[in-house]
Amino acid sequence: MSENVLVVAAHPDDEVLGCGATIARHADQGDRVHILIMAEGVTSRSPGRDRRGNTKALTRLADCARRAAKVLGAESVTLEQFPDNRLDSVDLLDLIKTVERYVTKLQPRTVYTHHGGDLNVDHQKVHEAVATACRPLPGASVRRLFLFEVPSSTEWQLPGSQEPFVPGTFVDVSATLSRKVKALQCYAPEMREFPHPRSTRAVEHLAHWRGASAGVDAAEAFVVGREIIS
Repeated sequence: MSENVLVVAAHPDDEVLGCGATIARHADQGDRVHILIMAEGVTSRSPGRDRRGNTKALTRLADCARRAAKVLGAESVTLEQFPDNRLDSVDLLDLIKTVERYVTKLQPRTVYTHHGGDLNVDHQKVHEAVATACRPLPGASVRRLFLFEVPSSTEWQLPGSQEPFVPGTFVDVSATLSRKVKALQCYAPEMREFPHPRSTRAVEHLAHWRGASAGVDAAEAFVVGREIIS
């Protein structure tokens, strides 16, 4: 039976890095995958840190997100415009209410978002917002909450600073890893050269390592935030 799946990411490209091949697998199985991206992903790079002078870059990145979503087979992608790498300056309640609005609208049974131990502050805040928006109230639609890793963020956190990413769920993406790579090519300006962890080669290596950890060719790994079995 098909279901609604919601992916909540901090920045454009996090959704692909974190669970792109799993998104493609859901789509291939007939599920309706909706992607919500919270921060605009650009302005932290400019001295003024505002949208003036960044219009072209913002438009380009939004186009990258839409093309990547199409490659993966997602039904929709929505880009909010919270300030890049400054979600700690936004009232947490505003982030929570934004996520709640989409949870209420879409009624997803499965939600994917960031692991809370990431180095990136936006990833941490999105994790907090999703955890609250998907709390298990009576009648809530969300039955499974999975937390993903993002190369160049999750593994860069210092030992003891945050809870480490220790996955217990592995999704076999041997058949859809190539779609993840193709989606990352839509984000070519955001990618780096190997041996940077946010390079296509490193992402493929990680997928094969996670796969080898689970006895398959390629996998994406997740920490289970919550799973309700009824």
